[in-house]
Amino acid sequence: MIFDKIHQFNFPTTIRFGAGAIRELPAYLKANGLSRPLVVTDPIVASLPFFNTIVEDLKAKGFSVTVFSDIHKNPVKSDVYKGTEVWDGDSRDSVIGIGGGAALDVARAIVLRVNHREDLFKYDDLIGGDVFVTNEVPHFITVPTTSGTGSEVGRSAIISDDETHQKKILFSPKLMAKIVFADPLLTMDLPPHITAATGMDALTHNMEAFLAKNYHPLCDGIAIEGMGLIKDALVNATHHPDVESRSKMLLASMMGAIAFQKGLGVVHSLAHPLSSLLDTHHGLANAVNLPYGMEFNIAGFEDRFIRIAKALGLKDENGAGVVRYLSGLNSTLGIPHHLREIGVKMEHIDTLADLAFADFAHPNNPKPVSREDFKALYLKAY
Repeated sequence: MIFDKIHQFNFPTTIRFGAGAIRELPAYLKANGLSRPLVVTDPIVASLPFFNTIVEDLKAKGFSVTVFSDIHKNPVKSDVYKGTEVWDGDSRDSVIGIGGGAALDVARAIVLRVNHREDLFKYDDLIGGDVFVTNEVPHFITVPTTSGTGSEVGRSAIISDDETHQKKILFSPKLMAKIVFADPLLTMDLPPHITAATGMDALTHNMEAFLAKNYHPLCDGIAIEGMGLIKDALVNATHHPDVESRSKMLLASMMGAIAFQKGLGVVHSLAHPLSSLLDTHHGLANAVNLPYGMEFNIAGFEDRFIRIAKALGLKDENGAGVVRYLSGLNSTLGIPHHLREIGVKMEHIDTLADLAFADFAHPNNPKPVSREDFKALYLKAY
């Protein structure tokens, strides 16, 4: 079985993938002359036994470890500033991000801020801020504990403004991790609802990347393979987890994050406002909106949906078949079908439509999306 040993991929980040890969972390730190890591995670992961085991193992081997976990589930600028204050006050020499997308985004933003001290959003890629990322950054290591965002292999962090709730993208190739320890055993104890939501996030990344309007056949191939892995593994990983299903989901998550350098689309622009305005889990927001966003995209792109249907092994190789599959998958995973079931109220719709239209993801959607389209999609999903 291919999942019973550790493999190495370089794409371009070095990825140590396989059951038990996390055990290599202390030796890696020592080999690179690092002894005082700042470990960034979220409050839930910080309370779990496996996290305590990682930290205690590092301490037992002589490393000085400081943990920062005071972050929101949808991270905001103030989280990054607080984490940087911890770095400043404790003579750290590296950053290890352990967790899902929120923890890894905050960790990456702290890595940026250590030697870039102007207002954090000056570095927003949407306004060309990446050109100001010119200084060196600390040694950065990532350890994913969910199979959703794939942030461990990314080079950007999505951080919201505390007041306006608008999401900003901090981007630079400098922000890529030096190494990823991708250990599926760290995902084994995720509860079913988190496994389902993060898995649908990974599926959304792969599907939207494949449909994005930019030409990037390398990303297309990765996205198609990622969809196939998710089709094989997500239901089992949610309801009957084993090392094989968890391994496939962890791979598919990283593949989605690699693929979406091509772009995302309408579904992410529908989902982001739910997270920033109502604090909805990002994966859940994507999952509920995914069938509606994909249905919106079918007309004019039928050939792309045929390829998606084939990757998913569907009998009906067309866009309608894909939408039916997504709705059925949500049912199987216990994910709601309507926004009203996850806290959205009718009075939210106009504000959500405004935020969605201002979002950065939909300009790469294969077809244009107007504010009126967003409002109609929210009402349909409501």
